[in-house]
Amino acid sequence: MTSIEIVSRQRVEMIDITREICRVIAATGIDSGLALLQVPHTTAAVTINENADPDVTRDITMELNKVIPFEDRYQHGEGNSAAHIKSSLVGAGELLIVEKGKPVLGTWQGIYFCEFDGPRQRKMHIKVLAG
Repeated sequence: MTSIEIVSRQRVEMIDITREICRVIAATGIDSGLALLQVPHTTAAVTINENADPDVTRDITMELNKVIPFEDRYQHGEGNSAAHIKSSLVGAGELLIVEKGKPVLGTWQGIYFCEFDGPRQRKMHIKVLAG
């Protein structure tokens, strides 16, 4: 398993980590298999979505913030309930197919670390399995 560090700069943001994930996968020397991405935080997530137009990630975060507002009579004492809900909805993991030492992604797809309680220093775990 390899872990990478991710530094967020905003309360809510989607950080393109595609290049870093590709680097980690290539470094394993595994030509074909699976790569498991896992976020070990309860207020962050990982997703795959379009990386050609930055308006897509802006639209996603804008809508998530509308649907799950920061303040809404939550009971959790730390004041970050919205971040926990967003993390659960988006998800803490992704499974990628690996071929020719690279993740199999669509033409316009990228891998995003989703920060919902930033700014913070975070981790992402990557496990690449041959197969």
